[in-house]
Amino acid sequence: MGTIFLIIAAAFLLSWIPALLVFFIARRRFAGDRIITCPETGEAEVVRVDAGHAASSSLAGETRLRLESCTRWPERRDCGQQCLTQIELAQDGCLVRARLESWYSGARCCLCGNWFTSIQWFDRKPGLRSPEGRAFSWEEIRSEDLPALLATCRPLCFNCLVAESFRQRFPDRVVEDPLRPAKVPPGGPPHPAA
Repeated sequence: MGTIFLIIAAAFLLSWIPALLVFFIARRRFAGDRIITCPETGEAEVVRVDAGHAASSSLAGETRLRLESCTRWPERRDCGQQCLTQIELAQDGCLVRARLESWYSGARCCLCGNWFTSIQWFDRKPGLRSPEGRAFSWEEIRSEDLPALLATCRPLCFNCLVAESFRQRFPDRVVEDPLRPAKVPPGGPPHPAA
């Protein structure tokens, strides 16, 4: 009797594995910061979808989205969440990471001229260079400022980001090599999105 009970219990537990797998894949798809245009203000705002709710509702058949957070909250927490339509209609779901990947795709570093290939988001993140020449890492940038920065800044590879950050912090410790010619003109190559 005990062996049959163990077999039935194991079969029951194993039957939940596909559902859990689908749940976690759906949860990952709905996770992350998203940039939307607020229907009330017309300005860029950062929202986060309740990924657990969206994943569990997708298991039931129809995916229902609701917001977990917004940069306009807590003051406007009771809004109608009409911005969810933008997320549903956008191919990339308005994800910050997807927008950045498409911006860097096919671009060249504005200093060294190297082409961007796949972005390494965990250890060698690229950066941005402002028109004034300041280098930014992604830790310094707020997500809601992203659309304006992408319109004005140029892409910077990880190696140049490290070098420029060091040059900005310690200008007295940098020595330029006068014999090494520059690969790219001072303005840098044009960005395909410009």
